[in-house]
Amino acid sequence: MNVLLTGATGFIGTSVLPRLLDEGHTVTALVRDQDKANAVQAAGATPLVGDAGDAAFVQHAAQEADGVIHLASSREVDAVLVPAVLAALAGSDKPFVHTGGIWTYGSNDDITEDAPADPPAITAWRTSGEGAVLGAADVRGMVVVPSIVYGHGKGLPNLIVDAPRADGAMPALRLIGDGTQHWATVHVDDLAALYVLALEHGSAGERYIGAGGQNPTVRELGEVAAQAADVAGGVLPEPVEETRSRLGALLADALLLDQQARGIKPRIDLGWEPNGPALLEELLVGSYAPARV
Repeated sequence: MNVLLTGATGFIGTSVLPRLLDEGHTVTALVRDQDKANAVQAAGATPLVGDAGDAAFVQHAAQEADGVIHLASSREVDAVLVPAVLAALAGSDKPFVHTGGIWTYGSNDDITEDAPADPPAITAWRTSGEGAVLGAADVRGMVVVPSIVYGHGKGLPNLIVDAPRADGAMPALRLIGDGTQHWATVHVDDLAALYVLALEHGSAGERYIGAGGQNPTVRELGEVAAQAADVAGGVLPEPVEETRSRLGALLADALLLDQQARGIKPRIDLGWEPNGPALLEELLVGSYAPARV
């Protein structure tokens, strides 16, 4: 299958691209500039330099593909790209795998695909694009919903690893809020496998939550990060308003959500088997741990 891929040079895309190639697909990567084109070409894809906000350009590219995976999701891009791809694939039953986000479900201790939406302000824009993809006729439209993505030392866990240290004789790592909230998590390589499985075997109109099944609290994550970095005072809860001031209200409100998910549906329907190291392990001795000399 020749797959049109957006976001190929991003955190998730740099795992999805090699996974697609390993599974025997060819990839045309839509990129913004020549530097990114060089990067995806070196990784084995055919670069297509252009503007994801150009509807005619996107529609032509999608028509030439056997399927589309859209990772570079944003409010501005999706407003143009989603309708353009749906127009290009109309009547073809070709797969279009769109990207959602776990925050859309709000606080919930057992998030499933059909749980009600309760998005914070930072992700409220996602619902219209997802609805268009899931409701499209004669297109195999699907939405993969990543949990908090980690791996290879990248992503949101660095907000914990690099958190300010409180002053004093026993400096402590500041938490995001009081740290009692759970984070649903997924390793980026496991998530990449889910995108490819959805492309190959997913059903039209379905969401698939990418959750590895590990839902640590922020306090647990902070304590492990403090241990790995030899922070003598451990962790220190932070008042919500201070967290909102430090990280920005929109991001903080999302990171303060209390979320747990197991990702059962893609395991049953697609045979997905997440087996990457847990985030707690990654923080303690893996890709986020300080280098030991």
